[in-house]
Amino acid sequence: MGIIYDQKKRTFTLHTAASTYQMQIDRYGFLLHLYYGRTEKGCMDYLLTYRDRGFSGNPYDAGRDRTYSMDALPQEFPCRGNGDYRSAALAVLNEDGSESCDLRYLSHEIKKGKYSLPGLPAVYASEEEAETLEILMEDSASSLRVILYYGVLPEHDIITRSVKIINAGQGKMYLEKVQSACLDFVSGEYDVLTFYGRHAMERNFQRTPVVHGNMTIGSRRGTSSHQYSPFMILAERDATETCGDCYAMNFVYSGGFKGEVEKDQFHQIRALLGLQDELFHYPLESGECFYAPEVILSYTEQGLGKLSQNLHACIRRHVCRGKYKEAVRPILLNSWEASYFDFTGESICRLAEHAAEVGIEMLVMDDGWFGKRDDDNSGLGDWNVNEEKLGMNLGELIRRVHNTGLKFGIWIEPEMVNEDSDLYRSHPDWAISIPGRKPVRARNQLVLDFSRRDVVDYIYGEICKVLDQGKIEYIKWDINRSISDVYSSVKKDQGTVLYDYVLGVYDFLERLGKRYPDTLIEGCSGGGGRFDAGMLYYTPQIWCSDNTDALDRVRIQYGTSFGFPISAVGSHVSAVPNHQTGRLVSLHTRGVVAMAGTFGYELDLAQMTSKEKEEIRRQIKDYRRYASLIQDGLYYRLSNPNTDPAGAWAFVSKDRREALLNVVMLEVHGNMITNYVKMQGLKPNAVYRDEESGRCYTGNALMKAGIPMPAELGEYLAYQMHFVEAEG
Repeated sequence: MGIIYDQKKRTFTLHTAASTYQMQIDRYGFLLHLYYGRTEKGCMDYLLTYRDRGFSGNPYDAGRDRTYSMDALPQEFPCRGNGDYRSAALAVLNEDGSESCDLRYLSHEIKKGKYSLPGLPAVYASEEEAETLEILMEDSASSLRVILYYGVLPEHDIITRSVKIINAGQGKMYLEKVQSACLDFVSGEYDVLTFYGRHAMERNFQRTPVVHGNMTIGSRRGTSSHQYSPFMILAERDATETCGDCYAMNFVYSGGFKGEVEKDQFHQIRALLGLQDELFHYPLESGECFYAPEVILSYTEQGLGKLSQNLHACIRRHVCRGKYKEAVRPILLNSWEASYFDFTGESICRLAEHAAEVGIEMLVMDDGWFGKRDDDNSGLGDWNVNEEKLGMNLGELIRRVHNTGLKFGIWIEPEMVNEDSDLYRSHPDWAISIPGRKPVRARNQLVLDFSRRDVVDYIYGEICKVLDQGKIEYIKWDINRSISDVYSSVKKDQGTVLYDYVLGVYDFLERLGKRYPDTLIEGCSGGGGRFDAGMLYYTPQIWCSDNTDALDRVRIQYGTSFGFPISAVGSHVSAVPNHQTGRLVSLHTRGVVAMAGTFGYELDLAQMTSKEKEEIRRQIKDYRRYASLIQDGLYYRLSNPNTDPAGAWAFVSKDRREALLNVVMLEVHGNMITNYVKMQGLKPNAVYRDEESGRCYTGNALMKAGIPMPAELGEYLAYQMHFVEAEG
């Protein structure tokens, strides 16, 4: 069993294949965190220590016992107002104006299968794959009740956490802060790994020692954002890719978030992850409840590589859904960098013909096909096909693309509106803005109020009218600005807007997926501005970044790989000079980098030479050959491209009989040194043959001694080596 309750010791023990998570109901009804780490069978309450902590207060129940303080004890769900001065997971404004909460244990229930969350994405699993623990807590003074949810997926070393908050009292109260998961450590020296960035340079790797104080990451932008990923890792100071204790916290949510890591006065560490509390002031009337989004937890003692593999397996198999969740995706050509807004139906058809000639499988028409939309200053919100611009109706265009043998895809941005649009002129109140104030523009567009059901329903209906005009096999869902001027004209309590907005987006996507189950949806927010596990529940892949430069992508995709599977990473080969950096990189190198993702192209094939087209044919052939290994294999980071002279990664089949090594040289110097790349994940005593050269190596040699990279002249060279276990 994955969940065990010991009635005598009043402990809950959650076991996965290689980890144990334990908590205890203490003598006063507080739920204390005891342990999270490698598998243990005993009771870990011996780790708790009690002594007079000076200015750390004591609950009234403890009487004159000054050794008992919530300010020092590790907790499962710490609250503001019970004597704990550290960062809280829950803060409540009561009807009398007080900010206090004191949760005590009432009951619990253990169930087969995995809990779900109404209106929210969450890990899912069958009764055979998972168990759920529900712990009911109550603040007796206010009658606030909290259900702590724990989902256990033993096979993948995954534990999930979420919270349901219920106002069982008579008066109205407000939720001021809700963090879905808390990890308290009574000892240890750790680093925190976070992933920062900006538009076109997302998820940069950052490793920082946890020191005294509070380190905070988050988003106030209404989306998970380009600036910080809603994902953190705590790792032992000496943890590497292959060894050391590592803990992951991955938020299954696409809106504002807050992650905190605090080292307190007693050298204890607390990590919290959940909703952003700024602009959050959620009312609960008597009888109402609130569900917090989920956090995915994982632990391993085998280093960062194994931790990532746990998350990859969980997200691919238990977050992503639908026809494409584990399928190899079609190789597509997107029209954006080929023509931007300057296209017609005829030029789209010609692009499809060129794509078919080289073996591409899908043509995607990006922005500019609707309303008055010849640039990014007008037309958003008017989801009617511009047949005058296309020179044909959408059904005819789809038919002609299909006649080339290609599938057809289309770009949409449903959450946005331009002031220069018929929709805005008819419904200006549908845009998020504050009465009496001029709105903040971004990309000359405003945000539609998706916290309103009527707005979501209208846009959903308009998009469906478009999608019903022909067989559309792919949708790129984009959002190209952050949310500001937070106000809804129909809401009494404005502190609900951002949370309800995300629920509106999820509702739209849920209905879209059910109505068009055979359509692949790719998420996008100016590239990777909403790259999170919440979106992956609805869209099994996300455009990783608007930056298609191969060298930058090595670093962006490196950071992304810590928390998210390769099958989720939208990655394309684009033209040179690159449109974002002006850099010149070989077509071969661009192809190797793009294969660390869903793989496709973003360029004008009519501008390619016959030699380049032939190389594209070879790339497509290679990708089809390796696709299942790339999608299904275990992913290994073999270097840190931020500090090492090469970016290197490998895909290894689960039976360890096959491996694909990928290397991009990031530096070139006179009289170059030889760079050796060491593989991971192979059978030490097996013999592996390089399929191109025919040379054989032992797995141990490839992992311990490494393989030398050629010292060739030229910038940004790339190498791809396919190893197969030799028979006999």
